[in-house]
Amino acid sequence: MPHINAAAALQICVLLSALPAQYFISQWYGTDSAQRIQVTERLIIASWSTFTKSYLSLNAWADRLKLWLSKTRTCLNIGLLILHFRNWYYGEKKTKIGDNEAASHSYFAESNHVRSPKPDYIQFSVGQVIVHKTFGYSGVIVGWDVKAKAPEEWLQHKYPPAKQDLKDTPHYRILINKANGFGKSTAYIAEEEITIIVGLEVHHPDMEAYFSGYDGSKYIMQPWLKNIYPHD
Repeated sequence: MPHINAAAALQICVLLSALPAQYFISQWYGTDSAQRIQVTERLIIASWSTFTKSYLSLNAWADRLKLWLSKTRTCLNIGLLILHFRNWYYGEKKTKIGDNEAASHSYFAESNHVRSPKPDYIQFSVGQVIVHKTFGYSGVIVGWDVKAKAPEEWLQHKYPPAKQDLKDTPHYRILINKANGFGKSTAYIAEEEITIIVGLEVHHPDMEAYFSGYDGSKYIMQPWLKNIYPHD
């Protein structure tokens, strides 16, 4: 089978397309040869005029450019709207998460709010070693609140109706002495449930984070902790 190159294929397409055009011309404009030539010339001139106006005219290309820019600007605006919405959505989400985290760290005497001045009714201080009156475990105070600050579900579980008044009394965060073999590592308990003991050292993996040493009666706070409890 002979090979047909691109030029030959183009010539064949032109010849094949000329046949329908010639048939159309002969049907509508008669079979006179001179007339067909005139009509063909007019068609060629009209086609060339349309081509030049569409593809060789600066005005036509300017119009195309304006249309393209208009569509591009519309797509860009839509993209910006999507981006703004995305940033707003994730920003709001992040803010809510941050608020929740901040709220959770304000519970159980973990807030970094400076406790100054210290109320007179706060009997105990950060660094003192305590013993739980009921359960007997020992530990060291690492923070306090003037009244219980904890999730409402925790408070309802901790204090039944008969002990509701305890929620409004001072509460202390305790690192529990691991030497007691107690299951929990920390506790948050009301003032009336603890008593102070001296001469007892506490063993807990977080001790060095809170304290720099022990003087025999209480633990010496690290500078960051002292800034939060300047009067203890």
